[in-house]
Amino acid sequence: MKLKTFRHLSNEDVMHPWDIKASKVLGKVPGLELLTRKVMEYGFERVYYLENTADNVRVTPDMFPRLHRYLQYGCKILGVEEPEMYVTMDPEPRAYTYGHKRPFIVLSSGLIDMLDEQERFFVIGHELGHIRYGHVLYTVLAENLATILELIGKATLGIGSLIGFGLALPLFDWYRKTHLSCDRAGVLCVQDAKVPFRVFMKLAGGSETLYAEMDEAEFMRQIRAYEEADESTLNKAYKVMLTAFRPHPFPIMRAKHLDTWLREEAAELTGLDLDLSGPAPEDVPTEGPEV
Repeated sequence: MKLKTFRHLSNEDVMHPWDIKASKVLGKVPGLELLTRKVMEYGFERVYYLENTADNVRVTPDMFPRLHRYLQYGCKILGVEEPEMYVTMDPEPRAYTYGHKRPFIVLSSGLIDMLDEQERFFVIGHELGHIRYGHVLYTVLAENLATILELIGKATLGIGSLIGFGLALPLFDWYRKTHLSCDRAGVLCVQDAKVPFRVFMKLAGGSETLYAEMDEAEFMRQIRAYEEADESTLNKAYKVMLTAFRPHPFPIMRAKHLDTWLREEAAELTGLDLDLSGPAPEDVPTEGPEV
């Protein structure tokens, strides 16, 4: 089996509608242009790039070659120019993409140790989605808002902090919704519908010694239980409070939105046979994407 490419699909074809809407709302928020300009003025993007290259290990054909192969596959599948990618020593499972002019991807050692080969490919595809869908411009703001506001507040006698605080809610709302689009990009790369749900389960509560005892069907039932809590207005308010300042959606909600897309839209859009019930292959194809 060869992996298909999806360079012909427009961003709007694949992006989650919440992401598209939130991006438009964010662009209209007063003060965003000022804040972004100040961030670039302080050289945050350059600082993060230099810190990253000094402190982490770059993925190349000779350094972590399997990760590099997945990066190449993902770039060909999504039609993205190959960014630099690094591995950082951090037990917390996380991945992120920085840089508007020179984007780069970072995977933590904790994340790599937690995931199998296909799951790593899904995560790399997810991160490439941030580049493909133009999320990287505001990512630095979302990931480092507290530090940025403190610096700008000192430079503007506190005015910048007040403006920035008003941006926090729409910025985090936008950032959470970008991940729903990028989960779709990850599926386009790995081309197996079951892989992302294994990733979400592990992110929610996976343990290497107990992973064999985790059950995907039970995880999906947990999603439905969470949805049923929306029946009361008070519970809806609690959900808003719980998520307002989170940079990522809860893993079970990512699973819910991706499951809906896979069942209702993805097959017709992509032409892939995204069977949610069949067994997944052990690894991604070694021969690379069909171009």
